[in-house]
Amino acid sequence: MALIEFTNKGLFCRQGNFFIDPWKPVEKAIITHAHSDHARYGHQYYLCHHFTKPILQLRLGDNNYQSIDWNEPVYINNVKITLHPAGHIIGSAQIRVEYQGEVWVISGDYKLENDGLSGAFEPVPCNFFITESTFGLPIYKWKPQQEIYTDIKNWVLKNNADKKTSVIFAYSLGKAQRILPPLAELGLPIFVHGAVYNTHQTLINNGWQLPLVHRVTNDLKKEEFLGNIIIAPGSAEGSPWMKKFSPYSIGVCSGWMQVRGNVKRRNADAGFALSDHADWDGLLQTVKQTGAEKVFATHGFQAAFSRYLNEQGIAAEEVKTEYGSEEEPVSE
Repeated sequence: MALIEFTNKGLFCRQGNFFIDPWKPVEKAIITHAHSDHARYGHQYYLCHHFTKPILQLRLGDNNYQSIDWNEPVYINNVKITLHPAGHIIGSAQIRVEYQGEVWVISGDYKLENDGLSGAFEPVPCNFFITESTFGLPIYKWKPQQEIYTDIKNWVLKNNADKKTSVIFAYSLGKAQRILPPLAELGLPIFVHGAVYNTHQTLINNGWQLPLVHRVTNDLKKEEFLGNIIIAPGSAEGSPWMKKFSPYSIGVCSGWMQVRGNVKRRNADAGFALSDHADWDGLLQTVKQTGAEKVFATHGFQAAFSRYLNEQGIAAEEVKTEYGSEEEPVSE
C-alpha cells in the first residue's frame, strides 16, 4: 500500500492517520499554505509552518493549530514529517513524508523565482513527487519578475500622467504583498481593498516589513485616489466598490495574462503575467531535481503534463483533486 493515498477527502497517510490539504473535514490536517483551496475550515487539528499560522487564524478563526519551522521534524506514529520552502506565498511549504525509507513530497503550489518574501524554493529529493500543474503547458514561460515590475510601474506612471487611477487586481494573499515593494518605489500613495488590508495588517503584526498602505474607506474622497494606486482582489471587479475610483485603468496580475485573449476577456486595460506558480520550464526542472521515480500531477493541466513526462521516460499519473479554485473574499 502506498504511503500517500488519494481519497475523496484529500491526500491521506494511513500509517500516520493524517491528511494533507484535505478538502473535507478530518481529524488531523497538515496544511501546505493558507489559500482557501488548500486550507479549509472544519479540521480538528492543523499543522503548518510558523508563517502560515497567523494567516490561518485570520481566515479560519480559532482552531487547534500547531506550527513548526523549516526542516523541523515531527513524528506521527513513526512517520517523519518536515516542511520545506515552496516559494508560492508567505509560509507556503512542501511537505516531506518519510516512513521506512520511502519518501513522498507533496508540493502544494510552488514557484521557483525568489520574490524576496515567500522564501527561496527548495527542491527536495524523494521517491514520489506530487506536483501542481496549474501552468503545465509549454506556452507558459514567465519573463523575469523584474521586467514585469518595470512594466507595471511604467503603466502606473502613464496612468498618473493621464490623471487616471491605477486599479491592480491581485490575490489578497500572495500577489498583493509581492507587488508592494516595486510599487512603493514610485512614491505614490497605495490604497488597498479591505481583504488586502486585513492580510497586510496580520503580516505586519507578525513581524513582516511591508510598505505603507491605506485602507479604502467610505470617508475618503474620490480626489484622494486620482492618479494613485489601488490594489484589490479580482472579486471587486465590476462591483459598485469600483465607482469611487473613476476615471481608472485596470491592470490584472495573473499568469493567465500570458494568453493575450484573457486580457480582453477580463475587460482589463493591461495584463501582467506575474504568477505565484511555476511555469512549464519550472515544473520540468523541479520534477528532474527531485529525482522521483514516479510523479503525480494535480490541479491544472495535469493530463497534458503527465503525458509529456511519460513521453520523456518519467513515470507519471494525473490525479483529480479539489485544488486550484482559490476563492477571494468579497467583503470590503
